[in-house]
Amino acid sequence: MTVPEIALASPSTGSGVGSEARPLLVLGPSLGTSTILWENVMPALDGYRVLAWDLPGHGASPRATEPFTMAEVADAVAEAVGEPFLYAGVSFGGCVGLELLLRHAEQVLGAAIVASGAHIGEPQAWHERAAQVRAQSTSALIVGSAQRWFAPASIERSPGITGRLLHALQDADDESYALCCEALARFDARDRLGEITRPVLAVWGAYDGVTPEASAREIADGVRDGRSAGIDGAAHLPPADDAASTAAVLREFFDHVVKEKTDAAS
Repeated sequence: MTVPEIALASPSTGSGVGSEARPLLVLGPSLGTSTILWENVMPALDGYRVLAWDLPGHGASPRATEPFTMAEVADAVAEAVGEPFLYAGVSFGGCVGLELLLRHAEQVLGAAIVASGAHIGEPQAWHERAAQVRAQSTSALIVGSAQRWFAPASIERSPGITGRLLHALQDADDESYALCCEALARFDARDRLGEITRPVLAVWGAYDGVTPEASAREIADGVRDGRSAGIDGAAHLPPADDAASTAAVLREFFDHVVKEKTDAAS
């Protein structure tokens, strides 16, 4: 195993957005996507300094050539950020968020785990998908991903961001994607949720068949300081499906975390 390289930047401008005095919020991606995923949420996060990162071989991140674990991705994110931060991650990025909370609690002040789980799917299914991508490329996943990712009518309603996300999937490095699948196959934090002490918000999309409400509630109920929220108009990618509602639940949660931290320090 080796710690992968990840690119850390603003989804839209290439640098942290917001005053240096504002709390830092780091945004994590879903498998097959890039920082594009968060672009429509960004305008509502103006109270924060915002950075986002790409998975190995996705977006601006270098491709991976050796296996890695979810914990090693979390280590790479923590090292790249290098200061205390709030965190929100979708699906794969949510799994990384749980590892950040377990491994870097002194650095992560609170986390929103969006459309994710302490365990996602079955290992055999991830190994089969990795083999499919190595044989046929990520292009073979476009139709299935579109069906899983987006709520009914989302593609027709928002052709811009949905189309760009599907292009990001097609452009992802095949081997890096496969290695991400294998990292998901190995990931299981269910027995360790009780070790997480930082505030956690677990968010689900009403149309999400991959990580439904039960996955979010398992996290919220398992950690020491957890809560949950649903996004009615979303499937597996809430920031793309319903950016306004996603931003609203994130703002409410992170504003509360920041206020509690400020009150405790005064």
